[in-house]
Amino acid sequence: MSPADGRNILSNVIGERVNLGLGGGAAPRLSPAADARPCVLGMAREEIHAWLAQRGHKPYRADQLIEWVYDKGAASWDEMSNLPKPLRQWLADNAELRHASVAADAIAEDGTRKLLLRFPDGASVETVWIPSPRRHTVCVSSQVGCPVGCRFCASGLDGVVRNLSAAEIVEQALLIRGLIRAGSAAVATQAADGPEVERGPERLTNIVLMGMGEPLANYRNVIKAVRIMNAPWGLGVGARKITISTVGLARQIRDLAREELQVNLSLSLHAPDDELRRALIPWRQDVPIAELLDACHEYFRLTGREITLEYVLLEGLNDRPEHARKLAVIARRIRANVNLLRYNPVPGLPFRRPSAEAAFAFQALLREQRVNVHVRTSRGSDVQAACGQLRRQTLPAS
Repeated sequence: MSPADGRNILSNVIGERVNLGLGGGAAPRLSPAADARPCVLGMAREEIHAWLAQRGHKPYRADQLIEWVYDKGAASWDEMSNLPKPLRQWLADNAELRHASVAADAIAEDGTRKLLLRFPDGASVETVWIPSPRRHTVCVSSQVGCPVGCRFCASGLDGVVRNLSAAEIVEQALLIRGLIRAGSAAVATQAADGPEVERGPERLTNIVLMGMGEPLANYRNVIKAVRIMNAPWGLGVGARKITISTVGLARQIRDLAREELQVNLSLSLHAPDDELRRALIPWRQDVPIAELLDACHEYFRLTGREITLEYVLLEGLNDRPEHARKLAVIARRIRANVNLLRYNPVPGLPFRRPSAEAAFAFQALLREQRVNVHVRTSRGSDVQAACGQLRRQTLPAS
């Protein structure tokens, strides 16, 4: 595809999105529909202790409840057999344990699994489990829809409805962990009855906040959820195995640097200059690349954690040698790694996926400039579970 063809495609998409009112995404409702009952799943250890202490319960009862909620993953109050029946009844009357129901479930040919989760207010999000022999990764959503409106991404096509609560974020990881445990138990049974089989890890090892939504636009709930998922009493996933992705909110990046969390930070860049980036990512909270790089440099300085630049290759738009040279300058400036991803097609959008050869040629240009760069392998694209394909509507029929 020629550069002129690429510009024509982008111009047509911009016009269609503006006519649909999707130019920059609507402001989200800040929280789910009000419920007077707290959700225990989204409560930190000290909150659960204080909550039960106010009602006269001993500290060990709080520890028992925490173990049931986070370690054992109880799906109902009745499962909590070492809690007195009156306490279980009081909890059932005064608190929520889980929110989501699984509305649809699809498994890709490569084993990637996508769940459509529906909440009591009717809002829905998609969550993806990416299994491999050495790790189990869950890709969680942080908002219902997305306010950013990247031209090439499905998540913002329907706008944004609301932020997810900390409980709703944690619940996604908890549901996938339950599937991992169930699968590991089945493999163990098979191994006991027959020849030895290859077994992957029996736990959730990695969490990426790369699903629907802009995580740093839901800052408070995302940080609380990350702390719960990282805590030994919570899901126990190491901070360096948790990745927060952002399109670039400079103030929140600086705030994150001061949270004393050793999480990974990925910046969804997708273009090496402001003009092209504004065309591809037309969010009203647009921040110049130079300002984003200053914030990323501060994150690296305070945490010692290198930033990763995410870059979706769109044929004829941002995949030319001059783009690679500009991207190399950016990566070297902040000592960032680069992940290249070939565009995953979205029904109704005209962008094209470059060939593998083109992606590796782009990678080679970056490596010539001493940039640490990888071409990511897409997972789950046949069930619309790959990067850029998640949407809050429905799943394809299985």
